[in-house]
Amino acid sequence: MKNLYKLILSTTIPLALLACSSADGQTQISGVSEPTLSSGNYDTMVVAGGCFWCVESDFEKLDGVIEAVSGYSGGVTENPTYKEVTYKDTGHYEVAEITFDPSVVSYDELLAYYWTTVDPTDPTGQFCDKGDSYRTAIFARPDQIDRAKASLETIKETKPFEATIVTPVLQASKFYKAEEYHQDYYKKNPLKYKYYRTGCGRDGTLKRLWKK
Repeated sequence: MKNLYKLILSTTIPLALLACSSADGQTQISGVSEPTLSSGNYDTMVVAGGCFWCVESDFEKLDGVIEAVSGYSGGVTENPTYKEVTYKDTGHYEVAEITFDPSVVSYDELLAYYWTTVDPTDPTGQFCDKGDSYRTAIFARPDQIDRAKASLETIKETKPFEATIVTPVLQASKFYKAEEYHQDYYKKNPLKYKYYRTGCGRDGTLKRLWKK
């Protein structure tokens, strides 16, 4: 089931909690960029961690992270929309493209942090969001892929749980920016986001999994 919780917009917060996959049903052509080094002194990384609202929120709190942008990657459909990614077989993941300053925080440090923000043992999605688009993955450019694979091997050896890690390291592909209403959702709708994140059990699961 791809949507465990459904957003019901009303004058009060409903008892049925908001799901990452059910925001206002707007449609907007996504932006697209190749998986290349960002301009200036900044670099980028692309990761899938389930709900891209949460990936944005988790990474934008870090020193050295300039911006996290919600989007889609890894599939075959060009300029995919949210509805296509969620309900059709496009092959895309919900991802975030993270722009960071390597002089403040390194790619390796961000990879280590990434693992603690996801449940890498779940092949069906993340937390209350199930379906192919909610799976975890690291999308690495050719100059990043060795470090990403090394990070995966390290976490397999040091993980504080017995379950098998199923998160893959994949070759980076085109990144399509998601619709504008998804961008910075946790800032635009803080109360609804809080209810979603709590109801989805994300933080509770991460605490149990990573002992943090």
